Amino acid sequence: MAELLIVYHSRTGGARQMAEAAAEGAHDEAATVLRRADAAGPDDLLRADGYIFCAPENLAAISGMMKEFFDRCYYPVLGRIEGRPYAQMVCAGSDGSNAARQIARIAQGWRLRVVQEPMIVCTHAQTPEAILADKTISDADLAECRALGAALAAGLEMGAF
Repeated sequence: MAELLIVYHSRTGGARQMAEAAAEGAHDEAATVLRRADAAGPDDLLRADGYIFCAPENLAAISGMMKEFFDRCYYPVLGRIEGRPYAQMVCAGSDGSNAARQIARIAQGWRLRVVQEPMIVCTHAQTPEAILADKTISDADLAECRALGAALAAGLEMGAF
């Protein structure tokens, strides 16, 4: 059975909900491993057949913990995971595109194969209070996250990627 690794970081719950929904969608299609960025490592990346990276955008960049995951894992897996498929999800207060570009650039360095355009869920959190508050992702957005997880897992299992 193919293995899908979902790595996420979340400070206010939005990205966590998105990652959990993707894992729920993938569960019936492939072996699915859901890891917080601080608990994931090179061995997880090497073992998996494909990836979903899910992060919040903080100050127009991926969160520090997600960046630390990539920093910690980049060189130990460089040259060893080329061609594997990936998708990404970003939980943003307004835009999210810069965080998506950062993840895409890292994945390009690893020579991963993007299989879907970045999914960016906007919470419209624009005040300090809203930015720091716990997030609730809409049912419609969570359904899209589940669909992304299911599609990537099914593609892995069928050998489409």
